[in-house]
Formats: sequence, C-alpha cells, structure tokens
Amino acid sequence: MSARTAPEDAYTAEPFVPGGPGAGLDALREAAAGCRGCPLHREATQTVFGAGAPDARVLLVGEQPGDQEDRQGKPFVGPAGRVLTRALDEAGVEPDETYITNAVKHFTFTVVPERGKRRIHKPPSLREMTACRPWLVAEVAAIDPEMIVALGATAGKALLGSSFRVTEQRGTLLPCPALDDHEMVATIHPSAVLRADDREAVYRGLVSDLRVVAEALG
Repeated sequence: MSARTAPEDAYTAEPFVPGGPGAGLDALREAAAGCRGCPLHREATQTVFGAGAPDARVLLVGEQPGDQEDRQGKPFVGPAGRVLTRALDEAGVEPDETYITNAVKHFTFTVVPERGKRRIHKPPSLREMTACRPWLVAEVAAIDPEMIVALGATAGKALLGSSFRVTEQRGTLLPCPALDDHEMVATIHPSAVLRADDREAVYRGLVSDLRVVAEALG
C-alpha cells in the first residue's frame, strides 16, 4: 500500500529516507524533495529541509515552514529567523555552529478568501509530526549535535510526546528518547516574541533559555 493510499495512521516518511553510511545531508535533502510520506506535500510548494553547519554543535528544531519558507525553500527566513539569530548571538551560541530545521518539512495552512486568499498557518497534527520524524532522526544521525533545542510547544511535542508543556519544561536540560537520548533544551518559538505585548520581556526569556544551551556546551 503506497503512502498516497495508506490510512492516515500509517503515513510515514520512512520509505523515502535513504539509509546507509552515505546518507549525508546532501543525500537526505535531495531525497526529501520527493517525500510523499503524508498528505501535506499535496498543497505545499516544496519540501523545506534543514540548513546550517553540517558539523553543527547545536541543532534547532522549529514547528514547520511558514508561508515565506514554503516559497523560498529555506527554514526561518523571515522575522522569526532574525529574532532567533539575534537571541543565539546574545546568549553566547555561535550561529555559525548551528543547524536549523523543522519537525515537519511541508507547510500546512488554510486559505481565507476574505483576506485575499492569504495562506494562514495551521499547526501540524501529532500524526503528521510522527510521519515526518524519520527525516529529523536522519538529520540528527548525520550531524550528531551536542545539543538539540526545541523551539516552541509543537516542536517539543514532536520530540517528547503530547504531554510536553513548554511553560513547564523550558530552560532545563532534558533527555530526548526519540532522538537517541541526545540532550535537549526547550524554549519558546521566536515568533512568540513578535506576537507578544511585552516583546522585550518575552525576548529576554528566550535568551535566558538559550544561555542554558551555551553553558552546557562550555
């Protein structure tokens, strides 16, 4: 039964992920462009794979591509990406030593005709995140980072399960069983800074969480 016709609970990217020792980031990125492991590929413009240093010390995991990421094919290219780069630098995490990706590689959205057919972000389901996890597992295996950072509640749930709560577990070192027990730190998604009434206070919280990563790296 193909990924196109499988029942929803059987969707998985696993058949599309190349295996073996030659499965570096370039091979993974090329293969991901043809992933049909869940229905999200049908409406998205393209697969948005991760980007950054192939030997990164820190792997950052967001939720899914946004509208601009879907159009440009790169993660975190908008205002949230600029907030994240600034926060990493201020926290003492070298941006050039990071790799950033998303728990889900395709943009999922709803269209609102009364808003000019604007594509409005729609959070991926836990089932969709689970289907896409083989790509994230493969990225971690190829990079073998010292630390993983979950950006936001959706990324945290993708890595730690549906019981994860970013407000309760942010800013502390946690094991990540889904990714070979790599150490991880959870924090808010940088887009939360842009939505906040008190942007400075929320931004300071993000920087504080990222400082835990910097201290752990030494």
